[in-house]
Amino acid sequence: MTISAKSFKYSVEDGVATITLDRADRLNALTFAIYEELRDTFAAIDHEPEVRAVVITGEGRAFCSGGDVEDIIGELFSRDMQGMLAFTRVTGALIANIRKVRRPVVAAVNGTCVGAGAVIALASDFRVASEGAKFGFIFPKVGLCGADMGAAYLLPRVVGLAHASELLFLGDIIGAERALAIGLVNRVVPKEACVAEATKLARRLASGPAFAHAMTKQMLESEHTMGLAEAIEAEAQAQAICMMHGDFRAAFDAWQGKQPIRFQGASLDFQDKPT
Repeated sequence: MTISAKSFKYSVEDGVATITLDRADRLNALTFAIYEELRDTFAAIDHEPEVRAVVITGEGRAFCSGGDVEDIIGELFSRDMQGMLAFTRVTGALIANIRKVRRPVVAAVNGTCVGAGAVIALASDFRVASEGAKFGFIFPKVGLCGADMGAAYLLPRVVGLAHASELLFLGDIIGAERALAIGLVNRVVPKEACVAEATKLARRLASGPAFAHAMTKQMLESEHTMGLAEAIEAEAQAQAICMMHGDFRAAFDAWQGKQPIRFQGASLDFQDKPT
């Protein structure tokens, strides 16, 4: 393991990197340093061959309560427009890196998940929520635009425009069951099982075809702006590339021999990615 985190916990086991926000006394609120280190960590994970999936969660009663009022909000009032923009670009870069990393990311939403925390969970590929989890894009509550850190881009893709408009304009808090009903989370489990269930899912992903999973994430992101014909052509190229990868032959040989499939590691080269 070459990543050594200072402002949160980071570990790797069975191909799964686990990021745990550990400011439980502050409901895992984010500081300037945490934003920056999270941004850099997600950028670095693609260069860690032993990492095949990622879990992000929080300690205590919260997943993440957003930006720390004492550490961030107070300091921001001393900044000019350029200083404000420098901060919002850092927060946005974190979300961009979660989407860019070619490993599947699973958010174990163990409790309160609001503000920036809600966008981090939203940017993840999967969301496993505890029964007591609460979600809120609460930016309007403090006089800010609901479109923050990519929320207005990502949320309609996940829950549809009507639900996204309601959440981003009103800033209301919703519970886990409501989040499940509108498609914001993939599943709801008892609180004590939240991290274990997310880790189980991540391990299942980690045991799968790392190259193909990376390609799937690439295509889900790339095809959003394509027309159907363009998307079909891009997928034809993507699948042809995957067919040339050793995992495709390994799966076939294992199937013929009635043996378990052993997929290759997560060393990825996207020089040949579809265009």
